[in-house]
Amino acid sequence: MDTTNESRMRIPVGDLRSALPKLAVLLALLAALMAWSGIRQWREAGLLEETERARDGAVQAVQASHAAAVKQLEQRLAAAPVKAALASNDTTAAVAAIREGWAGVEQVEILDGALTSAYDDAATFGYSKLALLEAGMQGDAVAARVVKDGKETSFGLAAAVPQGVVYVRLPLARLTEGFERVTMPEGAYLALRQGGYSIVQRGSSGLADGAERMAHAVGKTGLRVATAAPDSEPGPLGLGAIPALVVAGLLAGLAIAAVVFARGGGRLGRFGKKGAEMSDTDEPTLGEALLREPPPVVPGRAVVAADEDGDAYRQAEGKTVEVDPGIFRAYDIRGIVGKSLSVEVAELIGLAIGSVMRDEDLADIVVGRDGRLSGPDLAGGLIEGLRKAGRNVIDIGLAPTPVAYFGAYHLRAGSCVAVTGSHNPPDYNGFKIVVGGQTLSGDAITDLYERIRDNRLYVAGVPGDLQQRDIAADYIQRIADDVQLERPLKIVVDAGNGVAGDIAPQLLEAIGADVIPLYCEVDGTFPNHHPDPSEPHNLEDLIQTVKRFDADIGLAFDGDADRLGVVTKEGAVIFPDRLLMLFAADVLERNPGALIIYDVKCTGKLQGWILRHGGTPMMWKTGHSLIKAKMRESGAELAGEMSGHFFFQERWYGFDDGLYSAARLLEILANRSETPSEVLAELPDGVSTPEIKVDVVDGTPHAIVERFVDGAEFEGARLSTIDGLRADWDDGWGLVRASNTTPILVLRFEADNSAALERIKTEFRTRLQALAPELKMTF
Repeated sequence: MDTTNESRMRIPVGDLRSALPKLAVLLALLAALMAWSGIRQWREAGLLEETERARDGAVQAVQASHAAAVKQLEQRLAAAPVKAALASNDTTAAVAAIREGWAGVEQVEILDGALTSAYDDAATFGYSKLALLEAGMQGDAVAARVVKDGKETSFGLAAAVPQGVVYVRLPLARLTEGFERVTMPEGAYLALRQGGYSIVQRGSSGLADGAERMAHAVGKTGLRVATAAPDSEPGPLGLGAIPALVVAGLLAGLAIAAVVFARGGGRLGRFGKKGAEMSDTDEPTLGEALLREPPPVVPGRAVVAADEDGDAYRQAEGKTVEVDPGIFRAYDIRGIVGKSLSVEVAELIGLAIGSVMRDEDLADIVVGRDGRLSGPDLAGGLIEGLRKAGRNVIDIGLAPTPVAYFGAYHLRAGSCVAVTGSHNPPDYNGFKIVVGGQTLSGDAITDLYERIRDNRLYVAGVPGDLQQRDIAADYIQRIADDVQLERPLKIVVDAGNGVAGDIAPQLLEAIGADVIPLYCEVDGTFPNHHPDPSEPHNLEDLIQTVKRFDADIGLAFDGDADRLGVVTKEGAVIFPDRLLMLFAADVLERNPGALIIYDVKCTGKLQGWILRHGGTPMMWKTGHSLIKAKMRESGAELAGEMSGHFFFQERWYGFDDGLYSAARLLEILANRSETPSEVLAELPDGVSTPEIKVDVVDGTPHAIVERFVDGAEFEGARLSTIDGLRADWDDGWGLVRASNTTPILVLRFEADNSAALERIKTEFRTRLQALAPELKMTF
């Protein structure tokens, strides 16, 4: 053995003992830091739990108050004196019978079903009160909402009666008294909200902007309790409360041991590599000391894979979560809450997105969500996953999808996720994802699932930051600085109780429009109609309201406001492909020769229209992410889809935005001397169908379309197979394609006249029936 080298590796025990007091002080300080961090996090976790209990108590209290008021009116309407008075058409007696013994009731009145006087001066009568009365006349249920009645904010009830509708006004305290009594911790924040309006709020108002993240719906009332607690900062090395306290205990123990040894109370003996016991003059090498007292292991950091550069990917500890590959669609991620979507799945999706961002060296991401009841929980899970992957999250809360897209540019993040179920039923939700300016689709969406399946999820040593921002005012200001109407237009805005209701009226008023709101209270149950303007039956209430108010035009938005629907004052539905003609002519005035993209479902008259206005037409695949990718590749100034997605590169950012498209439409119409109806009537039109959807029960729609394309023979037609099969004749065209989001076939037909339309429909129907006789044709 080389005793010279061995002696170089050893430190005299005396020197070691003299250094131990300093080491003990250092260990004690570290132990104190860890203990303080653990206690702080423990207290913050307790505060969060108390806040959640207060929120849940507030939800129960408000729901009970709401239900009690509704039941009171139901019982009074069912009482014999009221029924007798209504049967004899004595509304005065009916009102008196309803009021009798009802403590605190402020007003009871019965209005005729036409609501003529209300509509004559709706602004004075109150839009929210008018909306309540309309809701009360729908079906047998009592409608209940917070309304502005005169100068007072009150709790209103409405129900249908033979003479029209009964309206009852109660003090707001009848709804909020339980909310006010709930015990809540100091430093927290609670607010009872309806749509974007805070009815009553308590606690630290500085937390108001981030309160939607923990919001819970009050049953199906349209109300919700927004909630916030102070942000909890992670401990050193990302340790939670219990691990920090455990490490503090270990460090304190080492500090005590160091003091004991420094005072000679311990013996630094050991066995060397040869098995001989060391003397007091021997001391351990660094490696031997570590073997004797290994450092604590940080839980939840098990390496599962490594990238090409050798950087570690990690998987957090926790229960196994089943992830359905079927939710990873062509354009986005979408599933049913409680079945294929959960908070745990959302967290894994956040980890997968964060891992992709980490690979591309992207740090910041914006997260917004629509008004669905599941939104706060899923957004919370997503944000947790993104932060675990080390990404810095900017939570903009309740916001339309295009506002989230805007946030990626405005906040210089370059990436965003919109938590939204779009136009789907209330129990659906999903994620629209942009990473580094690219909307994820196709293989990029599939890669997220594969990362989860293969455990290729990066977990950072320190979680990313989280901040809350409200950028609605910035979004409105950005558009209003560019778009102002030459003359005011009276418009009705139907948000379908989607998230557009929070911002669309403000935006369109900011550019100079006179706005009449319809179903603009954000309610994730969509109580009035489905938020899908591509279905004509969802526009019936909008058409009637436009006529009632003699408005210039009606605008409708889908659930997350990235699509636009339009109706005229005469009740005509203007399909989006015709709107695209109007937008194209306007853009081409300033950009001669510009490329205009449209999807395979659009009118055959678009190509000639674009050419006549000096542009370059291009037909492309359906799908918002596919269209955006093609725009980036080709440099197109404008694009549009039959579904109502419009993409402006000129003067905007190139993403699909129903709100901005509405502003550009009103700008064009206000610049013309003709009425909006006259301008829209000038656009070329034919005899056409809306989108026709045929359910596929057996097999997949893609397999059926593939067989249809293989055997297609349409005499005299030009065939396009970029997305399904489209056959164009000189007098019309037909299309069949497979939906990438639901198990259906999508068809559309257009022709110069009804006879040609029937001929083309028959050609497609006959071939489809021969190919797949199990299909139930709906055309």
